[in-house]
Amino acid sequence: MISAKLVKELRETTGAGMMDCKKALVESNGDLSNAIDFLRKAGIAKAAKKSGRSTSDGAVVTYIHPGAKLGVMVEINCETDFVARTDAFQNFTKDVAMHIAAASPSVVRREELDQDAIDKEREILKEQAIQSGKKAEFVDRIVDGRIEKYYAEHVLLEQTFVKDQDKTIKDLVTEVIASLGENIGIARFARFELGANQSKTESE
Repeated sequence: MISAKLVKELRETTGAGMMDCKKALVESNGDLSNAIDFLRKAGIAKAAKKSGRSTSDGAVVTYIHPGAKLGVMVEINCETDFVARTDAFQNFTKDVAMHIAAASPSVVRREELDQDAIDKEREILKEQAIQSGKKAEFVDRIVDGRIEKYYAEHVLLEQTFVKDQDKTIKDLVTEVIASLGENIGIARFARFELGANQSKTESE
C-alpha cells in the first residue's frame, strides 16, 4: 500500500498532481526514485515546471447543454496562438466547459473562496464533531478532512473530472501541459442556469 507521506514527498519533489504521483508510485512499487523517472518519462514532472510561465493567449469557449437551459463560458489561457488553435487544446477547453456544466464548481482555485465562509464552515463542522461525541484530540483532524472534502466539491481544479473519475481537473491540466509543451491555465468561468437567479431571489 502506498502511504500518503510518500505521495506527499513525491508531489513536493516533482510538483506533479496527487493522482499522477499515486499512479507513479504504484507503477514503481513504491520506489521514489523510479517514480520520479516514471513522471519524467510521462512529461508530467516537466509540465509542473512550466506552470510559472506567462499565458497571454488562449480562447474563450462556450458550452450549451441540450435543451438550452444550462450554459457555460470559460476562459482558458496558453502561451501561443499556435497551441490555442490545435485540436488538443480545443478538445481540452470543451471538456472543461462540459465539466463545469455538470459539476457546478464555485471558483477555479481554493484561494478564490471567501475566507469568512470557510471559517464559518469550519466552526459549524467543529461543533458538529464535538456534538457527535468525537474525542477532542481528533476534532481538528476530522474538521480538516471535511474542509478538504468541501474544497473538492466547490473548487474546479480539485474536483474529480466527470469523464474520468481517476483524475482531478488539475491532473487533467497537467496532462495537457505535458502533451502540448506549454503552460495552460483556467482563468475564469461563468455558469448560467435558467431560473437560478429567480429561485435565489424568491428564497431570500
